Amino acid sequence: MEKDAVLSQFAGCGAKLAPGLLDKALCGLSQPRYPKVISDFTHAEDCGVYAISEELALVQTVDFFPPVCSDPWIFGRIAAANALSDVYAMAAQPKTALSLVCFPDETLDIAYLRQIMEGALDALIEAETALVGGHTIRDAQLKFGLCVNGFVHPHKIWHNNRWQPGDVLILTKPIGVGLVNAAVRASLASQEEELSVLEVMQHLNKTAAEVLSSFPVSACTDVTGFGLLGHLYEMGLGNKVGAKIQISAVPLLDKALTYAKKGVVPGGTYTNIAHRSQYISGFDALEEAYKFVLFDPQTSGGLLVAVPQEQSGAVIQALLDQGVAGTIIGHTEVQLEGIHVEMG
Repeated sequence: MEKDAVLSQFAGCGAKLAPGLLDKALCGLSQPRYPKVISDFTHAEDCGVYAISEELALVQTVDFFPPVCSDPWIFGRIAAANALSDVYAMAAQPKTALSLVCFPDETLDIAYLRQIMEGALDALIEAETALVGGHTIRDAQLKFGLCVNGFVHPHKIWHNNRWQPGDVLILTKPIGVGLVNAAVRASLASQEEELSVLEVMQHLNKTAAEVLSSFPVSACTDVTGFGLLGHLYEMGLGNKVGAKIQISAVPLLDKALTYAKKGVVPGGTYTNIAHRSQYISGFDALEEAYKFVLFDPQTSGGLLVAVPQEQSGAVIQALLDQGVAGTIIGHTEVQLEGIHVEMG
């Protein structure tokens, strides 16, 4: 199967609508107040949450996108890992999933879809999450993803905008996925680089979430299509406490900065910068390549979590003990408003 037969102009989470367009689409929308709705579309949370009882809440998310690679099994696993990630980012346990399929049956053999489903099932089995159904439509462009449902205690949810003074920010995966994938598509990346980025995207955030559940997490999100700074911007919304990011501490995929310097940049990066960079203090002073890296759209990115500084060493060690390379990339500051970046 040729790559061009399955890859689209926008791969993975880089296919998201620009954040500014989403703001316009959702601005002013209203619905009745439902007392049991804990989280809905009015804030940029990772999932919707509905209270079933005093001790149980239903967590729901949906995510799908065009292929991020030409291997259908790997694409299916990455798509599942990405959809599951939103549930993990809210401290919930995924339980069931429904598949979403847009399939070009006139240009692709149905065996291709079978392999996508096998890859997705592999990730779901690892997550102990049951595939209970799905929906398919014919479409000129292949797309695949999942609607995932999970459970969480209503008082144990991790929200994305409640970091506290004295917190540090920890990232559990390196960034640069979009840049390296763009290099792969342009036949510039080595096979080793391609395998490395595919491995990162296939890795579930399950273990990281399990480790973090033993610590006092103030806030959490996962880093996906809006890039590291785009999701940090969302974490700062409605919070009087700001955050400072040390760019030199941010873990990068090998060659990500190199490709950024060469201008091998996915289109989603430019829309992210256009709609969110004006809210980031210190951004204009950065070298252009770092601007690209920090707004690079991630697919199946890591968790970005705020924990009290006095717990940070224990958190990093506990993650490392379970094979997760957590990295401190910044901290909160009461004196700051919003997000500030510096090279460090």
